[in-house]
Amino acid sequence: MPMHLPFTPNHIQLISACYPPNAALLTAGPDYRPNSQELSRMTYYASNKSGKINKLASELERRVKTDSRKAKGGNIRARASLLITLAIIKALAIECRRDLALLTGSLLASVSVTLSALSSDLEVAARAGSVFTAWTTYTDGHLIEVDQHVAQDYMSCLQIFSLMGRIETPDREVTSRTRLVGLAALTSVVTSEVLYNSTTQLKMQISTLIPALLIPLLDEDVIQLEQEAGKVKEQPTTAHMSEFRNRPAMERRAASIHIHVAGEDGPTSREVANAAIRALSHLFGHSNGGQAAISIQAAIDCFNDANTWDKTEHCSWVAVHAAEWTQYQYRYAIPTRLVECLMQDQDTSKNVSRPQALAAMITAVFNSPIPLVNLSTSDIISSLITVALRRTSKDPEDALLPAIVRSVSSLGTHVYYAEQIQDLAGELISRLVAVETTGLLAGVKCDNNKTRVQAIRCLLAGLLGLIHSAEVHDVTDAEGQKSGPSSPVLGRSADYGTAEHKAGAKAPRRRNVAPDVWQDTVSLLCDSDYSVRADYSATLVSYFEREIPKLWDVTDTDGVKRIRPLAEEPVQQANVHYAVLHGDNTTRLLNSIHAHLYVLATSSNLGFPSVNTAPSSRHSVNGDIAPSTVVTDESNTQDLTDPLPQIRRSLAIPRTRKLSVMQRLLQHVPSKLSASTPASATLSDYGNILAVLTTVFTRLPVRGLLTGVPMLLALNSTIQVEESDVVTPRIAAVRELLASSWTTLAKVWECPELLDVISKGTPSGVENKLPLLSTLEAGEFGPQQNFVPLPVGPETVSVEKAYALLDQEALMLAIVSNKTIQDATGMDRQGLLRKFSASWSAESAFREAIDATSTNADLCRADALAPLVKVPPAFMHIDNLSRASLARSTRGVGVTDLREALEGRSSLSNPNLRETAGSISTFDHTSATHGDALKLTPVRSRTSQRGKIGGPGDVKDVLNKLGIGKTNGVGMLRPSFAMKKSEQRSTSTVVPPYKT
Repeated sequence: MPMHLPFTPNHIQLISACYPPNAALLTAGPDYRPNSQELSRMTYYASNKSGKINKLASELERRVKTDSRKAKGGNIRARASLLITLAIIKALAIECRRDLALLTGSLLASVSVTLSALSSDLEVAARAGSVFTAWTTYTDGHLIEVDQHVAQDYMSCLQIFSLMGRIETPDREVTSRTRLVGLAALTSVVTSEVLYNSTTQLKMQISTLIPALLIPLLDEDVIQLEQEAGKVKEQPTTAHMSEFRNRPAMERRAASIHIHVAGEDGPTSREVANAAIRALSHLFGHSNGGQAAISIQAAIDCFNDANTWDKTEHCSWVAVHAAEWTQYQYRYAIPTRLVECLMQDQDTSKNVSRPQALAAMITAVFNSPIPLVNLSTSDIISSLITVALRRTSKDPEDALLPAIVRSVSSLGTHVYYAEQIQDLAGELISRLVAVETTGLLAGVKCDNNKTRVQAIRCLLAGLLGLIHSAEVHDVTDAEGQKSGPSSPVLGRSADYGTAEHKAGAKAPRRRNVAPDVWQDTVSLLCDSDYSVRADYSATLVSYFEREIPKLWDVTDTDGVKRIRPLAEEPVQQANVHYAVLHGDNTTRLLNSIHAHLYVLATSSNLGFPSVNTAPSSRHSVNGDIAPSTVVTDESNTQDLTDPLPQIRRSLAIPRTRKLSVMQRLLQHVPSKLSASTPASATLSDYGNILAVLTTVFTRLPVRGLLTGVPMLLALNSTIQVEESDVVTPRIAAVRELLASSWTTLAKVWECPELLDVISKGTPSGVENKLPLLSTLEAGEFGPQQNFVPLPVGPETVSVEKAYALLDQEALMLAIVSNKTIQDATGMDRQGLLRKFSASWSAESAFREAIDATSTNADLCRADALAPLVKVPPAFMHIDNLSRASLARSTRGVGVTDLREALEGRSSLSNPNLRETAGSISTFDHTSATHGDALKLTPVRSRTSQRGKIGGPGDVKDVLNKLGIGKTNGVGMLRPSFAMKKSEQRSTSTVVPPYKT
């Protein structure tokens, strides 16, 4: 024990006694521990006299600074003394944990000085890390916010440990050892309250430590990282980490950091990766939504600084597991922040690797089975669409577009409410319609038409991928093969017909995309660009296969599709009959599709009318300044002078404008196709038309029959040309299209008579020449499709090699005489004959689809009030004194008024409370189901003012207002929500059944 001067302070004597004699300092290794008995005396002294802790800490800090300076110069005796001093500080911090704030300043200063001088000495760095870990175990972090010197020393320690965690040296073993020491200290931070308590220092702390947690992961393969993540998941915490937050701070245990023993097998890089994954999992696991967003932003900044965006798999792995480690209710913050970062890079044209990696990370998170509750999918898809359109306007061949399409498609795997996929599809369709009609403001070096075409194709690819991923998700979830995001099981909508589900089958979790939502896109069938028409045809076929339910199940147990009789249940039978005879949303969609297919097959000019552009201040759908539309056709100026407003989720073409566009297309449709009629459709278009019709007739046999047969008959009548010896390639293609379509109908309905009629017009030995519809890979954005053109010039097809004209009357008689068709539709031969012999045109079919949609919407809004009539209006009254105090009539007569009248109370002080509100009548609305048959008698609204209640007549007055008593003509209660009408009130008097 060293000798002391007579007047040496007691705290210095206690500290000096903990050291071995100077001659024994060099032999104190390898542990370099203080004298245990003297250390206990010193810690006992400090714990019982908290006022002396500051003196003890100041003396220890002075010794650390002196020994660090000497040890850095090579003094091995000072190095040994430094190791012992650090051990004393750690013991003092553990024993005086209740008064740790008094020790914090000197402790952090000592660790910072030590690491700054001797960070390359692993033994010293490990001892300093143990002191730092002891402090993080018991501190609450409050001093970081209030003491600037403490905050600076703390951040200095954090930066040095972070550098150690990602250090690179020529010796792989030394690198792994140093990284493990740094990661151990950083792990103590992410499991400490110091990281989460200081809100002002949170972002700086996370930005400092994140690189040390990510750089070691980039050196390993993704497969190895997945294995290490599995180990961490099996044992998420170590022995000392399990104390965090499970016990009070005073009962926790501080961990010690040990270095690897020289001579043994060194730590591997997988052990380092395991330590980094463990720290990352704790960081995201203890974070809320805002903290998780800061962490993933720091990870993105780390990838950016390290220029590791080319390692897309590693970036995606980090994003997926960050979402998995984050608490259930905060996971939405991960993809949301990724999308925000992608939005920031929407104008980046030089470095494409960063936005591509971000898009891949977004897709990986959405494709993972991790539930992401509270995720605003609508905002996500809106942002992704904005990025896609923005980059398309800058460069139609942008390499980022396929990645964005995959991100949009991956949103379909997360279904948390029944209308979600329909809402997302509606968002895509609204942008699709806007781009179709107004286009995009292209860059200086870009073609406007090319940017418009690429934007439409990009949105179509996203729409197809969204529906496909949602459909696959439903199937896997119903079969129990994949555990997707957990949410209640939701049934499909029955708006489009009644579909019988197989017994024991699990109900899907979402509703289909409604036909009335999809109907806005049908005009793309007649787009001026073939690649748009081809992509839309493939998308339309996929939509019918995945989203349109049948009226009933037509697949038997042997896998053969057969038309079954109607359901035996009266309600289902009535619903099917109503849908067949009067039509539904799907029928209206089919009418619109057949109208556009007819135009495509016969028109000489396709696409929207050409418009000139001029600068304008209106913003386009891609965020740029959009050109104003100048109409070249003065006859329809009123339809196009009002540009479409940019309204999110509700941007759709007005019905009048749709009809105007159809009328312009019909201007180029001839009544008869002849050799001199120019053709705008290609041979591939006729193949696409055949593919769409085949899908409609196969997937929707009844509704496809009732809406498709009139169109086929009308198309057949257009090729009844007089030149029987001259058949142009276009007429030959139409004849082949008709023959193949009728053949499909004959096979679906098992109608041999129809096949006989078709066989008479089919030449022997002639193969089908119509190209097949090119299939699109769901969720992928590929190059534009090429088409097979029709032969041009004076070329004709010989009669022997062309399909002959089909007998119109024979076709119709074969259809209406088929027993299966009669049973399925519930119509007899005469009814079918009247149905199919009626005059059909593209304009009438399209107008029926548009007008039926408008009428149905109005009737639905009218019938929405019908249930209110069943409830006595007097009992629907809600008192709202604060609102009634306003100087307007806001309150109706209710039970409270009757009670006050019976009790003889006078009116309230405010005369405005005695006024009755104007009523809204629902009796004069037409029923959407029964039409005018059940239209109720109109009731005039009654507006009166309550007089002051002062006698028996007041009771009678209130009862009259409640509608209790006999009325002239109508003996029912008059609703309190009857609409105010401009005409005068009826002069008929009310005769109550009582006398005053």
